[in-house]
Amino acid sequence: MTTPKSFLRTTVAYSTPHVRKNRRCVDSGLVNLNKAKRLVKKPLYRIYEARILKFLERDKFPRHIGVIHDGHRRYARAEGLPDYAASYREGMKKFVEFLGWADELEIPAVTCWLLSTENLSRPPAELEPYYDVLVDLFERIPEQIKGHDVAVRFVGSLDLLPQRLTDAAKKLESECNTGNRRVTVALAYGGRQEIVDAARELINRLAEEGTPADEMAERIDKETLGSFMYSADLPDPDLVIRTSGETRLSGFLLWQAAYAEFSFVDVYWPEFRRVDFLRAIRDFTHSHRRYGR
Repeated sequence: MTTPKSFLRTTVAYSTPHVRKNRRCVDSGLVNLNKAKRLVKKPLYRIYEARILKFLERDKFPRHIGVIHDGHRRYARAEGLPDYAASYREGMKKFVEFLGWADELEIPAVTCWLLSTENLSRPPAELEPYYDVLVDLFERIPEQIKGHDVAVRFVGSLDLLPQRLTDAAKKLESECNTGNRRVTVALAYGGRQEIVDAARELINRLAEEGTPADEMAERIDKETLGSFMYSADLPDPDLVIRTSGETRLSGFLLWQAAYAEFSFVDVYWPEFRRVDFLRAIRDFTHSHRRYGR
C-alpha cells in the first residue's frame, strides 16, 4: 500500500527543528494560559468554598479520611515542569495544605498514602528525588502542626526504604507522638501485605499462647484478625479520596475500606484544591450509609 504524499509531508514537517521549536512555544503558551485561568478563578472558588462550608452538616463529618495522592508525574508532564522532582515538591506543599484543611474541619484521623510497595520498582532516577522531597517534608512537618493536637504515625514496610528516609520518618514520629487527632502516613505500603502481616502476627501470637495447630483456625475471625492491622486503634475510614481521575483503590486499606465512601477527583494531586476537598466532604454528608442492611 502506498503512503499518501500528504502524510509524508506532514511527518517531515513535524520533524524539522523549526517546527519542533514552534511546538514547544505553543506548549509553553498553553501552560501559561492554564495558570492564568486558575488565577482568575481563585476568587470565585473562595466564594464557592464559603458557601459549601456554610451548609455543611458537621455532625455528619467523616471520622477518618484516607487519601491516595496520585498524579505527580502526569502533572509534571502537563505543566511542562523541568523534572519530576519539581512536581513532587508541589505535591508535598499541597500535602501540608491538606493537613491544614483537615485540621480546620477537625477531622479526627487522616491516612495519607505517599508511597506504595509497587512504586519501589520505579527507576532510581525517579525514586531518589522523591525520597529527598519526603525527607525535607518530614523535617518541616513538626513546625507546621505545632499546637494543633496532632500525632503522626507511619505504617508500611519501612525496612524497604533508604536509611535517610526511615530516619526522617522515625524522627518525625518521635517528635509528634501525642495528640487527639492522628495523621497516618502510609509509606512503602500495600494493602495485601498488611493483611499478610496481620495474619502472620495473629498466628505467631496463637503459637506463643500454646494454641495447638489444629485449633488455630477456630480462633481466627474478622474481629481478631482486624485487631492486628497496622492502625487497629483507628476507626475504619469513612471516606477515601483519590486524585488524578483513576477509579480504583490499587490496594489502599483493602481491609478497612470495605464500607467506605469513595471520591474520585479528576485533578492531579499537586493541583488538588480546597474546594475539591470540601465537595468530597459535602457529598459524604449527603450519603446514606447502610452497611449492607
